[in-house]
Amino acid sequence: MKSLLFGLIVLSGSLHAADPRLIFTKSFPGSTPAYVEISVLKSGEAEYKEDPKDENPLKFQLTDAESGALFTLSEKLNHFAEPLDAGLKIAFMGKKTFRWEGDGGPHESSFNYSENLEAKTLLDWFERIAETERSLIDLERAVRFDKLGVNDAILRIEVTRDQKRLVAEQQFLPLLYRVVKSENYIHMARSRAAALTESIRAAK
Repeated sequence: MKSLLFGLIVLSGSLHAADPRLIFTKSFPGSTPAYVEISVLKSGEAEYKEDPKDENPLKFQLTDAESGALFTLSEKLNHFAEPLDAGLKIAFMGKKTFRWEGDGGPHESSFNYSENLEAKTLLDWFERIAETERSLIDLERAVRFDKLGVNDAILRIEVTRDQKRLVAEQQFLPLLYRVVKSENYIHMARSRAAALTESIRAAK
């Protein structure tokens, strides 16, 4: 995935291999996307990609609370040094892998379905991150190529946010500012973008 957002969201440098890092991958052929990989440093620096060979991943910054929650769950799971799969004969829902790179590691554990509460909670965190990045990508594409679709893209982001599924929401601000300031978009989209911008800024 060659992210078109690279010029909008820039972090200093790439993720440093020496820093403690969590990596989540999900492979589910036939789904959209069929592959997801999310890397997170304890500092909150993160990367998202939908192709294992992608050399230009989408970069973003989690809040201290968000990254703290991820690393606390990893610690409770002994940094994935133990099996997480429930071993039940159920439908295939994609191969998920948690990987720890840091002190005592690396460790990783793969599963289709886990009954471990902390594993479920950590999985939900990574799924929320993936939903957020997909929303950001959809908004960016609409801003560039489908001006009439911008309002619907922002509406979907609002719904995701209302459902408490949005993560690192500050990353949406550059695109929202762009919509607010341009008369190329319909008034409803600009008003919706302005309201969402103010709400995100107030939450910060």
